[in-house]
Amino acid sequence: MARMYKSRKGKSGSSKPFVSEAPEWSNTDAAAVKQLVVDLGKEGHSSAVIGTILRDQHAVPNARLVLGKRIGAVLAENNIGGTYPEDLMNLMRQAVGIINHLGSGNHKDLHNKRALEITESKIRRLSNYYKSEGRLSSDWRYKREELRLMVE
Repeated sequence: MARMYKSRKGKSGSSKPFVSEAPEWSNTDAAAVKQLVVDLGKEGHSSAVIGTILRDQHAVPNARLVLGKRIGAVLAENNIGGTYPEDLMNLMRQAVGIINHLGSGNHKDLHNKRALEITESKIRRLSNYYKSEGRLSSDWRYKREELRLMVE
């Protein structure tokens, strides 16, 4: 299958090996790991950063194997996190950065104009998915003028 924004075929990527249980050297105390996830979430860390901290500092290579669910699900159970899904918020932050770049005297930067169009397209497609899943309200619309308010 071809890449969406490239004029060439994609290359196959590596995949994680199938593992059904956590290794014996890892921290497998589910209650302690869940409490760590909740504490790190309350500090304002994203689920990706929480996973990295658990891996590097607490010997939990895969929190899903220990908890039986994803880090995002644990955060959602405890009502921690923003009003928007994390991947959508990351795309909106990227769009704000590009808009700031184009607005600060770089209005002729054609590559970043194209990058902004691509990013906004990704935001729209992802928002359609989240609307169908019920994680965004059905009347939510992407508006470039209101983007800074949503991100901050």
